[in-house]
Amino acid sequence: MYGSVLRWSTGATDAVIHHEHQRSCKLRLQAGWCGAKLLGMFVDKVSVTFRAGNGGNGIVSFRREKFRQFGGPDGGNGGNGGDIILQASRNQNTLATFRYKKLVKAQDGANGARSKKHGKSGQDVVVDVPVGTVVLDSKNKVLIDLAKDGQIGVIAKGGKGGYGNAHFTSSTRQAPRVFEKGDPGEAIEAVLELKMLADVGIIGMPNAGKSTLLSVISNAKPEIADYPFTTLHPNLGVVDIDKKQSLLFADIPGLIEGASQGRGLGDEFLRHIERTSVLVHLIDVYSDNLELAHKTIIKELRDYKIDLSGRPQIIALTKTDGVEDKRVNQALKTLKKLAPRGTSVLAISSSSGTGVKELLREVQKKVLADVRRKTVKSSRPTLPVITLGEDDTAWNIEKRNDTFVVTGKKIERFAHRTDFNDFHGQQRLRDIMHKMGILAELRRRGIKPGQTVAIGKPTIGHLEY
Repeated sequence: MYGSVLRWSTGATDAVIHHEHQRSCKLRLQAGWCGAKLLGMFVDKVSVTFRAGNGGNGIVSFRREKFRQFGGPDGGNGGNGGDIILQASRNQNTLATFRYKKLVKAQDGANGARSKKHGKSGQDVVVDVPVGTVVLDSKNKVLIDLAKDGQIGVIAKGGKGGYGNAHFTSSTRQAPRVFEKGDPGEAIEAVLELKMLADVGIIGMPNAGKSTLLSVISNAKPEIADYPFTTLHPNLGVVDIDKKQSLLFADIPGLIEGASQGRGLGDEFLRHIERTSVLVHLIDVYSDNLELAHKTIIKELRDYKIDLSGRPQIIALTKTDGVEDKRVNQALKTLKKLAPRGTSVLAISSSSGTGVKELLREVQKKVLADVRRKTVKSSRPTLPVITLGEDDTAWNIEKRNDTFVVTGKKIERFAHRTDFNDFHGQQRLRDIMHKMGILAELRRRGIKPGQTVAIGKPTIGHLEY
């Protein structure tokens, strides 16, 4: 292995960084990422609906026994709905499970029963996803980022079970006929994206030699041919260094001009290099226009949804075996003028091995520098961010024709728990609205007997004033 000549010997601090980095790489090795090709159907982006279980309803019940005329209320509470939990697993390497399974649903909680028996809570659903899975909502906001093996996150919370009438018993209310419905479980329409946890990304135009380089420096065996777009999905390879150190390289499909607009294979595969520390930019020495080839890739990196053009890069001129030194030197001179200051520009030949060791040494330096920077950044103390939290008790009233619409987190939560076909349930909701000051505000706004009060948007239920 080329990596066997590389060493880290920069002191105790680097030794700690090296240990953590090695541990991370070993976990990724165990995660099944280190094959020559990701086997089976590779799916790295899916849309899934997660629906947690609804809470069970409480019931109205009174104890009835021989010789006990007034047994009292004994209606039990409903069980809680099951949660949906995502868990990063090293045994998964694709999202193909969700290709045809678009709905994941948890079990509902059971209703309460007589004799103060609580309903059974719904069973949680634990869904295994590959390490590196990111969950986004419809607005592309990150909900969960599962970057470590065994990491879990609750994507949809189950509804809480409703109270039975036994819960409402008090010294002044000894025979309540009130019960609550269970809360509905959360329903989340999410997008799951798989972002590989590679250290190094290999990028370039089609047929720039990316897969060939990966096959030479690692045990990966990607498909290699003399036509464009041979690589149709990312390939991963682990470069062992001195049998103790390793870096994970990701080879992504080639980019062409307009990839951000969907030309070629598009730029969606760039998500797999979002987490990388350094990019190895390969340019074919036989390109008709080296400047255009370089600028095309940089433009596509910049036009991606996350600007990747500022990521540390190493430019490697490929396929230089058999090419005159004069032509190679001229090409290197051209690329050095195009590259930002501090960017290394090298000439390599994957087939003969020329310059590959030097490339790996340079990659090693860049990765180590990035790990150091992240370690220092994470160790810096951060100031707490103080924000004004949303007031759950706040409410709002607006009039629409002859209907008064009441909205607010707390009142809507109680409305969801109310059976609007039950007189006692309606009366309890009116009592709550009275205590919250809603009825007083309705009177101030001129509500008249017989007019309708709607709760929530969209409407959860109606009350007659």
